[in-house]
Amino acid sequence: MRWDDLFDDLEGQLDYELQAEVADLCLHEERERLEKLSLRTRLSNVVRSASLGSTLRLRVVLVSGQTLALRPTALGRDWLAADLLDSESARGQCVVPLAAIAAVLLDEEQIRASLAVESAATGRGVERVGLPFVLRNLCRRRRAVELDTRAGVVAGTIDRVARDHIDLAVHPLGTLRRGPEIAHYRIVPIWQIHVIRLK
Repeated sequence: MRWDDLFDDLEGQLDYELQAEVADLCLHEERERLEKLSLRTRLSNVVRSASLGSTLRLRVVLVSGQTLALRPTALGRDWLAADLLDSESARGQCVVPLAAIAAVLLDEEQIRASLAVESAATGRGVERVGLPFVLRNLCRRRRAVELDTRAGVVAGTIDRVARDHIDLAVHPLGTLRRGPEIAHYRIVPIWQIHVIRLK
């Protein structure tokens, strides 16, 4: 009888140690997964989770301190395109470089969605497109833009996109890019851009 108790006790201890080891291994794997999680991946997870249900609203704090209320429409490799939801920019559209984001304000459901395991099969072509490609597209289309930069807000039309900067023909919003309307030309480093508002 005493041998049975001893074996039962040893079996119980072994089960407990195995469960503790499995729990430690799972915790270690989760820590490693979180260490590799990028801001872009977390935003992608939030955007994907909202596509299944209601309309997504995000609040993003920029490095300038400005907070934007957004409805994401596309997420590229290093940028986020969105509809602006704040009252002064009603129905406006913008592109926000991920490098210009200081914080993303999420609710409890969004924070859980952001931590999900990203599926490799859900990627779209636009997710591989970088910000210079988006800027070249705006340049080709001759879209008037308003740039929020470290130096302030400037409006005009993008004339050229180089590797790390753009040439902007500065003119008042609501006017066409024509010689008499152009105040000057400005070279703007891409890393200085916080928001590109489409006009």
